[in-house]
Amino acid sequence: MTLPDETRLYQIIETTWPPAATAMAGPWTIRDGGGGQGRPSSRVTAATDDGGARETDIDLAEAKCRALNQPPLFMIRAGEDALDGWLATRGYLIKDPVNLYAAPVEALLGDVPPVTSFEVWPPLAASRQVWAEGGIGSGRVAIMERATCRKVTLLGRTNDAPAGAAYIGIDGDAAMIHCVEIAPAHRRKGLARHLMRAAARWAQANGAAWFTLVTTRENDGANALYASLGMQVVGHYHYRFHPEG
Repeated sequence: MTLPDETRLYQIIETTWPPAATAMAGPWTIRDGGGGQGRPSSRVTAATDDGGARETDIDLAEAKCRALNQPPLFMIRAGEDALDGWLATRGYLIKDPVNLYAAPVEALLGDVPPVTSFEVWPPLAASRQVWAEGGIGSGRVAIMERATCRKVTLLGRTNDAPAGAAYIGIDGDAAMIHCVEIAPAHRRKGLARHLMRAAARWAQANGAAWFTLVTTRENDGANALYASLGMQVVGHYHYRFHPEG
């Protein structure tokens, strides 16, 4: 079986973690993140080059982003070295280099202890609290809520207390997990692994053959967990932002 490539994962991201709106402006796809409170999500506010942008086209993307009250942000994907260099020359800095992961859903299946993970939609207040404590605020929950795909949240529990949360959506034959968060007091107890396996079980039951996710390269703990579960890196991307906004 051939793993989904990075182009396929970009499609899955758009479905399971959608912006409020998108618009074409010359060669650019401009994403409207929809505002909201909390730390903004780069994936729903970044502009992408979808038509062979030239250096002079950057001015158009900047203007369109600012018209949405969003600082210009660009996603740089494989093969976009020229765009990366133009932005660097303009003073744009690298933000959040990312690994794209994929695996057959069967690779993640395994035992999950009873009453460890509960499938819920819409997300419970307990899940929202876990996310909020980890910096995942109402703006990101709004992204989950506006996704029109098959989706679910998982509430993780340890010692009979809410301890973790995650969101999963499906695009075609592939599931993607987002916002895996474990409350600080409950970390290093295996709950993240249990949630991943519970998510894979839900994904398989809902027709997914593949399990995917995105995480920053600097998140050593998450990358080690995903590798230990048999997931493989199938691509990379990063963002460019300007420190002056």
